[in-house]
Amino acid sequence: MNIPTLMVPLMLAAAPASGPAQAQPPAPASSPAAAPVPAIAFDKLVLPNGLQVILVEDKRLPIVAVNLWYHVGPANEAPGLTGFAHLFEHMMFAATAHIPRGMADRLLEGAGATDSNGGTGYDSTSYYDTVPSNQLELALWVHADRMGYLLDVLDQQALTNQQDVVRNERRQTVEGEPYGIVEEALARTLFPQGHPYAASIIGSHADIQSARLEDVRAFFTQYYGPNNASLVIAGDIDKQTVRELVTRYFGGLRRGPDVVRPHVVTPPITAERRVVVRDRVELPRVFMGWLTPPAYQPGDAELMVAATILGGGKSSRLYKSLVYERQIAQDVSASQGSLGLASTFVIDVTARAGHTPQEIEAAIDAELALLRTEGPTAREVERARNSLETSLLASLEKLGGDGLAEQLNHYNLYTGDPGYLDKDLARLRRIDAAAVQRAVQTWLPQQARAVVTGVPGKPKVDDPRIGKAARTAAAPTPVAPVNVAEAWRATPPKAGPAPRFRQPRGETFTLANGLTVIHYRNPALPLVSSQLVVRSGGAANPPDLPGLAGFTAQMLEEGTATRSAPAIADDIAQLGAFMDTGSSDDVSTVSLLALTSTFARALDIVADIVQRPAFPAAEIERQRQDRLGALTQQRDDPETVAALAAAGALFGAGHPKGYGQLGLEPAIRRTTRDDIVGFWRRHYVPSNAALVVTGDITRAELEALAQAQFGGWMAFDAPAAAVGPAKPTAARLVVIDQPDAGQTALQVATMGPARDTPDFPALQIMNGVLGGMFSSRLNNNLRETRGLTYGIHSHFDYDRQPAPFSVEASVQQDATGEAVREILREVALLRDQPISADELAAARNAQLLSLPGQFETNADIGASLTELFVYGLPADYYDSLATHLAGVGVDDVQAVARRWLDPDRMIVVAVGERKKILPQLQKLGLGQPEIRDDDGQVSNKPRH
Repeated sequence: MNIPTLMVPLMLAAAPASGPAQAQPPAPASSPAAAPVPAIAFDKLVLPNGLQVILVEDKRLPIVAVNLWYHVGPANEAPGLTGFAHLFEHMMFAATAHIPRGMADRLLEGAGATDSNGGTGYDSTSYYDTVPSNQLELALWVHADRMGYLLDVLDQQALTNQQDVVRNERRQTVEGEPYGIVEEALARTLFPQGHPYAASIIGSHADIQSARLEDVRAFFTQYYGPNNASLVIAGDIDKQTVRELVTRYFGGLRRGPDVVRPHVVTPPITAERRVVVRDRVELPRVFMGWLTPPAYQPGDAELMVAATILGGGKSSRLYKSLVYERQIAQDVSASQGSLGLASTFVIDVTARAGHTPQEIEAAIDAELALLRTEGPTAREVERARNSLETSLLASLEKLGGDGLAEQLNHYNLYTGDPGYLDKDLARLRRIDAAAVQRAVQTWLPQQARAVVTGVPGKPKVDDPRIGKAARTAAAPTPVAPVNVAEAWRATPPKAGPAPRFRQPRGETFTLANGLTVIHYRNPALPLVSSQLVVRSGGAANPPDLPGLAGFTAQMLEEGTATRSAPAIADDIAQLGAFMDTGSSDDVSTVSLLALTSTFARALDIVADIVQRPAFPAAEIERQRQDRLGALTQQRDDPETVAALAAAGALFGAGHPKGYGQLGLEPAIRRTTRDDIVGFWRRHYVPSNAALVVTGDITRAELEALAQAQFGGWMAFDAPAAAVGPAKPTAARLVVIDQPDAGQTALQVATMGPARDTPDFPALQIMNGVLGGMFSSRLNNNLRETRGLTYGIHSHFDYDRQPAPFSVEASVQQDATGEAVREILREVALLRDQPISADELAAARNAQLLSLPGQFETNADIGASLTELFVYGLPADYYDSLATHLAGVGVDDVQAVARRWLDPDRMIVVAVGERKKILPQLQKLGLGQPEIRDDDGQVSNKPRH
């Protein structure tokens, strides 16, 4: 979990609140005591072939994270082969000599793996899986076979398929992402042509397409030997046993050629560079970038602190000046991107409607000049340090994914010391105001920057449509195996004895006013997570005010009787805490993450904003403009537009769940203070709420805190739920025109059941087979076989009332019709024919055996306990769920597919270039298309 982006809103606004004359503002948050540094005991060994192995024994859960880094990325790419490291990351999931294509994914998912994926950074490429502890040997078998025996069977078919997949990934995540090509242009402007950081990690279409099988083989031979890799295994292990397993699977693999760390001189920028890029966006965005010291070198940490002071949330200088006071910006951000050859410091600010890039740039310059000449205050530095420290500690909650194992591999690559955590925290804690000022003066002068501005317009995208025949290479010369064939490797290892696991079960008590409090103690790290959950969200909106629940939740942070909006932001940040408010269809929430030492003081702020919001008129106007700007930005994202249109089509006009949480522009403009206060008074009552707290806190401590902070919350009856029935559109085809779109965002949707349906276990397994797993039928068909998409998935929403089932994908524009046809065909096949016993076992085990991996973090545990409260499920629900999942059979899966998925009643939503995609879709016999706008609403006049 990335705390700064998940817990702190990116689009913010605030203003002073006036309270009663006699109310005295609370004292500013005092500085928290430094949190104890977690002791991470690890062993590091190096095998004779050069593989570095780092072992961490952690018995929190019966799971193990396997995290393998190859020390290669774009920093090692040859000229003319941009994106090659990333393309090769995809190739590593192809067949090996002992594992047929697709088998590794099926086996790992069927073993209960979570966080299974790979990723490419500029300096490294990672592959990772989190598995039940009795399946560690399976994960080692897969990773070792990729390292030792991939080259033996690498073929043109696998390369051609992944070239298609990666090009679709580029269209979706760079060219189709708002400001994606603008950000890419920043790298090209900061670094000279030919520099390995000058191109996007994903590379260009031309370079991706020109890669030859011989290039792939050479890349593997040079960089994918054990001597250029480091393997972290962290979790429920016995170190001696794991040493033996690692030696068995990796010890016999041949050492590769020596790899020399790239040494590239990055010339400094001596005169300001400027570029303007047109993109399919409505609001201009200004990017400023500087070249800064490499990771962990002097100045790197100081610039992290500077970035937090400038653009780290609502307490930052740029937010307060540009968003809050002057209201010329929609959002602000600043970051120090630490890399091996050179780092980059980047500020990006999106203009509010009606304001120019020139205004934004001048405002940023004024804040930078002030920071250079006067420096930050000691309190600002302390605030930034505290936030960064909490973020770092929170990243250690997870074993796999981007958690503990990843962090140790990161430290190992950049510092040579996997145990660098204490030194990392020490360098952060040493930073003072003078050090930050020196770093800003040294590294962020105006003449040494690149300024790239994204403006509305038709983007220039170089996407040659090269046919398969034009790029089919001649049969490659066979290669000799790198490693000696060993027959025992052809058999997947058997699982060990199943570990015992009981899902976390919270303790519940109720205050006299009706507030439910749910507690789970987890003392693993000095952190506490909480959610104040109100069982009212978008579904409770009046028909004429879609978005009111979200508006109300957003306003909670904007002032109380004794705290102004800036004071709330400053106090939370000073404590090193993260707070967020928001709403979904069923709930409104206030989330909090804090150090154990500061949780009580942070919870005091949560209690204040929930029980005593002031809803100042000036703040409402600020947030009104913020929501209008966010609505404008929402229209730029094709996938969001598709989701909004699908909701509108399924629920019908006027239904509160037929809109997004922002609502519509007319409703935002006419929402009054009385509307917001009325929603808060009706729904924010203790009998309609729960306080869910997980982490390093005892029940006695929580009981005292809950009573002190929420015991005086006045009791009122909970509002009755009154959501009318859905009235879906009669159309089966919905089209939203986005001229010049490079791909088509698809949603194929129908109405599903409520969360409390007894069909839930069978539906989860059925969905896994169809599109819920990487090895699902849909992903295997559209991505792995046809190469039409970067990825496709399906899911049930599961609200308190019936809610949508959706298949979602962003597909190649010229294959829109083919993709929809295949989606509907796969749904029909699932209804018409029983799934195989192997498919049942894989999907059932993926659900059943992955349960421990769903409780890694305090937030994960809190989310599960919140679900019990929101949907009225029993306290032992997760224990019984395992039994119900285990009892699902082939007939049950087919029965729920027939009950809930009818391809003839599914609505197809397509967002793309109408003139190119509509003729394809009309051939499918879906009837007359219904045209909707970029807000997802029926329109006879598309916006463009």
